Amino acid sequence: MKIKLKKGKQTKLILLAKDGLTWKQLAEILEMSEAYLSGDIRKENILISEKIYKKLCEISKVNFDRFIVEKLKDNWGRSKGGFNSLGSTKQLPEVEFNKKLAEFVGAVLGDGHVHSTKKDLKKRKVGVYQIRIAGDAKLDENYHNYLKKIGDSLFKLNSKILLVPNTSTRFLTFYSKKLVDFFVKMDINPGNKIINQSTIPNWIYEGDNFLKACLRGLIDTDGCIHRMSKRDFNLIRINFTNYDLKLLQDAWQAFVKLGFHPSEITENKRFYLSRKNEISKYLKEIGFSNKRHKDRLKAFQSPVI
Repeated sequence: MKIKLKKGKQTKLILLAKDGLTWKQLAEILEMSEAYLSGDIRKENILISEKIYKKLCEISKVNFDRFIVEKLKDNWGRSKGGFNSLGSTKQLPEVEFNKKLAEFVGAVLGDGHVHSTKKDLKKRKVGVYQIRIAGDAKLDENYHNYLKKIGDSLFKLNSKILLVPNTSTRFLTFYSKKLVDFFVKMDINPGNKIINQSTIPNWIYEGDNFLKACLRGLIDTDGCIHRMSKRDFNLIRINFTNYDLKLLQDAWQAFVKLGFHPSEITENKRFYLSRKNEISKYLKEIGFSNKRHKDRLKAFQSPVI
């Protein structure tokens, strides 16, 4: 549910909760982007969820129930002048800027593609808008099911999984013009990612947990893990390969921001994490959602024959 307060009261409640805190501190407590909180939510361009409303009342130690004008369903709409508009196009709900979204964005930046085009079918132009994530037909089945649950939950869409006949390729596809618009708002544009220089959206840098989730999505799609020694399980390496140099550099900087020491970027397409203590740090603080990486890591624990 979304909580609609009397005009000015949402801003007032947020400022009361912020008293003595920085925007960053309050955003971390609420588990959302600092920019999102201090921008659209503070300015009342976007309604707050019932969960956030209760947290704000708890932090500020005030009860604003008397100022509630209406409680609206989650699919009421994103914001005034936001991504929703009148017409036959299916609307998105208010999408929360959280760790799940950050991880999904990472997967799209890795193996995904934003598609926007118009086709002329019998002289009637029809728009085709989709977010598509590619994977291995067998190895990524579990991971695509995982991403499907995240995406369907975040965007309230019914995504489709397609196995391409006579190939080892599978696609997880979300069909929605509004979802494409949403990604464009994050500067992830339709077309060739390398030409567009698509990279990690600014809001993800607002919190370390968002950044860790996004990097997990990137490594789960464009990363791999391998053993550096057949005699010592602990000597393993995680590498990230991507031909979008801007994304590659920003992912490298993201790891540095989180206290890692990645290798230099080689051949303008990859870098590694190989320090023993930092592999442990990665597994503890970031980890994998892709089962193929989990299985590979588990196999390393077995004696090498």
